[in-house]
Amino acid sequence: MSSGPFTRHRLNGCEEDGAFTDPLTGLGNARRFVDKVNRLIADRADDPAPFAVGVLDLDGFKPINDLFGRKAGDEILQQVAMRLRAAMDEHAVVTRIGADEFAFLCPMIFNEQAAIEKAKMLIEVLSAPYGVDHRTARLSASAGCSLFYSDEDTTDLLLSKAETALYQAKRAGRGKVMAYTREMEEAAKRVTRIEQALRRAVAAGEVKPHFQPIVDLATRRTVGFETLARWHDGDLGLVSPEVFIPIAEERGIIGQLSQLVLRKATEAARDWPEDLFLSFNLSPSQLVDHNTGLQILAILECTGFDPRRLEIEITETGLMSDPASAEKIIGDLRRVGIRVSLDDFGTGQSSLGRLRDFPFDKLKIDRGFVASILEDRPSEHIIRAILAMCEGLGMDVVAEGIEDEAQALRLVEFGCTGGQGYLFGRPRDAEETLDILRSFDQPARTQ
Repeated sequence: MSSGPFTRHRLNGCEEDGAFTDPLTGLGNARRFVDKVNRLIADRADDPAPFAVGVLDLDGFKPINDLFGRKAGDEILQQVAMRLRAAMDEHAVVTRIGADEFAFLCPMIFNEQAAIEKAKMLIEVLSAPYGVDHRTARLSASAGCSLFYSDEDTTDLLLSKAETALYQAKRAGRGKVMAYTREMEEAAKRVTRIEQALRRAVAAGEVKPHFQPIVDLATRRTVGFETLARWHDGDLGLVSPEVFIPIAEERGIIGQLSQLVLRKATEAARDWPEDLFLSFNLSPSQLVDHNTGLQILAILECTGFDPRRLEIEITETGLMSDPASAEKIIGDLRRVGIRVSLDDFGTGQSSLGRLRDFPFDKLKIDRGFVASILEDRPSEHIIRAILAMCEGLGMDVVAEGIEDEAQALRLVEFGCTGGQGYLFGRPRDAEETLDILRSFDQPARTQ
């Protein structure tokens, strides 16, 4: 076959087109998206009418990949692409710009609210079940949007703003949509400042454990302590764990942070009476890391802390991310005598199924139920039901967030054996905790 100018032109055109196409889904790729936005900005240079760009990210796609396999994951991505393409009007375009991240351009959307409504519609389209090898999978997605208003809004800037809005949407929970605001940019800059300071603090060992007592409700005797991370920065001051723990999760610092706090906590707890246990929280991301169990055991060996005195607390949310990985980690820990507790019970999405599937030693009743136990009949009935269920399953129970005597007495009346909250003591550092323990006689230790 001749390879004249026309043939070469067609071949070059195919090569060029391939450079702009995602081979898995057939959608345009990141280069295609940038090219489309650049062209639209140029077209509107003389009359900068607004248009919208958005970035959409699948929530929890990695566990789907792990559970069903990479081939099935690719099939789901192809179905996602088909749904998104079908949901676009003749003027709009959608592209795949990352593993499970898609970008869309809507030239005929002129304000933030319309962009949000469009993104919500796309998320709704993606929420319908996916069929893979005679099985069903479900996905949610989060999205961030930004609007072009003037020639100062470059393609890179629009994408950066949309990514900032996406980040805030994912922080707010699954299935959320947000449009960019200047306040978001300031919040993002603050998060970055905290992240950088936290990385330095972890490397320097500046995050410290504090300990809150857990008591036998009937006798008020302290039986153990929960470890809580505390961080005071020279420039930022005291940073709340409600702020820095989520940032550590999102920015991939939580593993190093957790290991630091566990090492310091077990070093401190070696000097406690041997009948006291130490409780320690694992984050959801640690339950998808198969090395977590080995890392915990290595720390215990290094500090000389008896594994039988350690309790690991995990949440239902953590279990849901990757049940197979969580099951392996729980098994590794329990084999050496570490007890495993289900924290914040009643706030997740599949509580009873998790109790059936995982061998928990203890359950912690969420503080939300305890806070309303005196005036809310449904909370009272829920707590009674939880206690009866745990008795049948042979599980210990601790009620969290007890702040006044009347709550404690009502829980004892219901048969709850363990309690934790400000009524029995606030979190204190290692030195203060040891001083308190030394101030009481061992047989009648109370908080």
